[in-house]
Amino acid sequence: MNKIISILLVIVGVIHLLPLSGVLGSEQLSSLYGLSFEENNLTILMRHRAILFGLFGVLFIYAAFNKTYQPFAFIAGVVSTASFIALSWATGNYNAAINNVVIADIVALICIVIAAILSNISKNIQHKY
Repeated sequence: MNKIISILLVIVGVIHLLPLSGVLGSEQLSSLYGLSFEENNLTILMRHRAILFGLFGVLFIYAAFNKTYQPFAFIAGVVSTASFIALSWATGNYNAAINNVVIADIVALICIVIAAILSNISKNIQHKY
């Protein structure tokens, strides 16, 4: 069961590392999100976002191999992915590139929820025996 949890967290980590290429500049951001990043302030914000997602990705991969960090990773992952999905659906009319991000976050959210459930089951089994 621990291997499945680790695999799920690595998948979530990789999903969160994908936007890290956006730190390289507006061209990479444009390819990720299908938007123009000619305005410097927006580019700064989105490059910073890329760094934060890189940190999240590292957290999930680290938590995959260190159980101590798994509860924090589960909470951070649910908040991050569910909030983006909710904001996207509430706003609507997003482009195909953002739709891909929504789909990736749905996949990540499913992985996180399954991993959290398996972790809880594993803890309950260990406490009984």
